[in-house]
Amino acid sequence: MTSTAKPPAAREAHPDHLGHVIFITAAAAMGGFLFGYDSAVINGAVVAIRDRYGIGSGTLAQVIAIALIGCAIGAATAGRIADRIGRIRCMQIAAVLFAVSAVGSALPFALWDLAFWRIIGGFGIGMASVIGPAYIAEVSPAAYRGRLGSFQQAAIVVGIAISQLVNYGILQAAGGDQRGQVMGLEAWQVMLGVMVIPAVLYGMLSFAIPESPRFLISVGKEARAKEILAEVEGTKIDLDARVAEIEHAMKSEHKSTFKDLLSGKGNGGLYFKPIVWIGIGLSVFQQFVGINVAFYYSSTLWQSVGVNPTDSFFYSFTTSIINIIGTVIAMVLVDRVGRKPLALVGSAGMVIGLALEAWAFSYDLVDGKLPATQGWVALIAAHFFVLSFAMSWGVVVWVFLGEMFPNKIRAAALGVAASAQWIANWAITASFPSLADWNLSGTYIIYTVFAALSIPFMLKFVKETKGKALEEMG
Repeated sequence: MTSTAKPPAAREAHPDHLGHVIFITAAAAMGGFLFGYDSAVINGAVVAIRDRYGIGSGTLAQVIAIALIGCAIGAATAGRIADRIGRIRCMQIAAVLFAVSAVGSALPFALWDLAFWRIIGGFGIGMASVIGPAYIAEVSPAAYRGRLGSFQQAAIVVGIAISQLVNYGILQAAGGDQRGQVMGLEAWQVMLGVMVIPAVLYGMLSFAIPESPRFLISVGKEARAKEILAEVEGTKIDLDARVAEIEHAMKSEHKSTFKDLLSGKGNGGLYFKPIVWIGIGLSVFQQFVGINVAFYYSSTLWQSVGVNPTDSFFYSFTTSIINIIGTVIAMVLVDRVGRKPLALVGSAGMVIGLALEAWAFSYDLVDGKLPATQGWVALIAAHFFVLSFAMSWGVVVWVFLGEMFPNKIRAAALGVAASAQWIANWAITASFPSLADWNLSGTYIIYTVFAALSIPFMLKFVKETKGKALEEMG
């Protein structure tokens, strides 16, 4: 990990060409855009995949969720790959994986083939989720690091929204039928294939941005590192001193391992330290409120209660817009009001939204639809739930995970917490279709309970990190 101690010159440096720095950051954040796009685009294909292959809810859920296996593998290996071949090459590999996955998913010849390409796409998602933030942190001037770092999260939620908008447009072109013909393919195939466009753009942009100075120094290319540091931090800084600072930080870093996370107490000393369990808890609660149901299954959900396909796709898009608004609110408030207050307000809002959805879905369908009152309550509550999540747990959890762990274990603990998040994401994604077939209202009651439990968890176990230096965590 990079040392947080900066000399005055580094802290106060302003780049000569801020627009160029913003371009570099935005190009790297395209990985986040693809992360969001690929995660949510499947929402438009769920019903068609079920119909085309004649599969039940359990099998359908595995095809949808299987990409998360690739995500976990990609996230676990991206750091080592980037340290060996560089951040830019890693981005280019991710872009190729995204593009290949898009083409393969659009042209599957069997269900297992579709599942395979989703795993490949998931690997790209996992790589992008690690490399994007790391690269942005390494090239950003200290004076702008917080704002530039937020590009990644902003790109993810924009990617989600754009995928829903594109899906809606393709469905319109297909006459409202997910299996309708568009450009010689079924509509759902075009939805999955369109991702090749931003994937190619991401790959092209990766050739237009410089390698991380930190990586260049690690492989002995100090002259090139100085050129890039001058570009991104300004020509007024002492470049020799800046390189020496980076070299010192790299040499003094502690490479945390899994063993460092163990408390050394209990049976065989195999218990995690309490702070690690808190990080895992944050990750699990973030997923167990059912947020990804809103992005993976919302079109199917609305159709199951009588909303026509075109309107269901439109509501998926409006939910994505609400997600962007909530994320912006969180980015503005997280350093002003603190992490815990924002999370607690969000938890309360999620409880209200989820409980109202559970109430609305408890009513029997009339002529294949929810009664008018319950239908409107479900729609408004779903948007309120997403807003509450996006303005709190969607952003705050990642801020906590980046700040709460002691320096000695931060990297390894963050890896464990992120893995727990992917596993929890998989559990929710894989279980929803079967749970919805069992009892849709009951499923939302389960999510409501987890949202409610997140309040005492936050109050009792999570410490505020606002305004504290990373060295104070322990």
